[in-house]
Amino acid sequence: MSAQSFFTEEEKKQITDAIKKAELNTSGEVRLHVEGKCPEDVLDRAAYWFEKLEMHKTELRNGVLFYLAVKDQKFAILGDAGLNAKVPGDFWEKIKTHMLSKFKEGLFAAGLAEGILMAGEQLKSHFPHQTDDVNELSDEISFGKK
Repeated sequence: MSAQSFFTEEEKKQITDAIKKAELNTSGEVRLHVEGKCPEDVLDRAAYWFEKLEMHKTELRNGVLFYLAVKDQKFAILGDAGLNAKVPGDFWEKIKTHMLSKFKEGLFAAGLAEGILMAGEQLKSHFPHQTDDVNELSDEISFGKK
């Protein structure tokens, strides 16, 4: 099974809808990258994709990447410096724990959507939407080849 075929079209829509909703009231940006295998430490791989997707180029450094390697069953959440400076130290771990409980039930799309919405709440409280905000990054799911 390829990373691209891991989710049904309906599940992909569920996730991209969650991204759009999470970004609705904030200047923050959320992305999801999915690939089959994670060839290195999961946080290092997430950091690689964070840079490759140019998430560090948001004006307020308030991007969040959700990374999932489906065949290796690894995932990570990576927030940019501007956001990490504002959220509690255990914030990402709480979201990961919540998502993992859904993943264990086989509810990967629901777990991702809920985690994305949880991140969106923090983004909204620390980086509220401004009248001149633009969507700096795509809301579509990014897929790797492996």
